[in-house]
Order: sequence, then C-alpha cells, then structure tokens
Amino acid sequence: MRRAVGALLACAALFVTGCSAAPDPEVTFYGDGDATVAAPLIYCDEVLKKCGDEHRPVNLDVRPGMPVQVSVPGSVADTPWVIIVQYLNTETGKESVEQQAFTDGSQHAYTATPPTPQDRVAVIEVQQIGAAYGVDQQGNPIVDENGQPQLVTRGIWSLQNSAS
Repeated sequence: MRRAVGALLACAALFVTGCSAAPDPEVTFYGDGDATVAAPLIYCDEVLKKCGDEHRPVNLDVRPGMPVQVSVPGSVADTPWVIIVQYLNTETGKESVEQQAFTDGSQHAYTATPPTPQDRVAVIEVQQIGAAYGVDQQGNPIVDENGQPQLVTRGIWSLQNSAS
C-alpha cells in the first residue's frame, strides 16, 4: 500500500510539472571576465495578452574599451529581436547609441564593442518582437512612413554597467 501511494504521488508530481508553463527566457551578458543572467523586465505571450512577472535590470561592472557579449536563447533568436546599446565616453561624457535588428532566426549572440578605448558600454537592452502590432483607438494598425505596421515588443531584458 505504501509503495502504491508513493508511486501515485510521484506520478501526480510528474503530471503537474509537465503541465506547468515554461519559464521565461533568460539572456546572458558577459564582459570583462564576469557574466550575469537576466530575467526579462517584462515578458508576454506572442499577442501580448498575458504577461508575466516584472524583473529588474542586471548589473555588470565593465571597464572602458571592453566589449560585452550578449547571448539569447533559441526561443528569442527564432523570432525577430533587437539590441540597443548605449555607450558613454568616460573622457567627454558624450553618449552614443547603436541599434541592430535580427529577423532571420540565425543570430543567437551579439558583441557590443565600444567605438573607442574611452567608451564603455553603459546600457544594453534586448527586445523580442511579438506577433502583435500597435493599433489606434479605432483598432486600425499604426503604420510607419512606409506603411508598415508598428510592431510591439513582447519581452525586454536589460543590462546596466554598474561602473557607469
């Protein structure tokens, strides 16, 4: 009897675990000899109907001139995603921003390389694009100057340089 109850409980636990939702994807940032893993600031389903818990940006101390490598899981890489990098020149205080979009499903990583040895990565934001698009109050798609619908971000991960 005791074995039967134990087996029943094990099967029930396996059943419950098998039916639970997959965890939100995480993004890994590596720079200057250290790595950190970021949970999403926000993460929603493809059509932005259900969103999960909100998290905070992760921090990493990266010196000027040092690159930061970003690695996204397949569930992000298989969809359109964007990376936005803000650099800060430590001598002049001037900021610069670069943005790169990936849409063919083949890009799983990106290296943010400061433009000069005096620049450091200040902030990196990874955005996963959803299947939804922005609409106006009448439900019509919001389009850009080329007539393309405005896509909506479903997930955001952020790194802040703790040395900034």
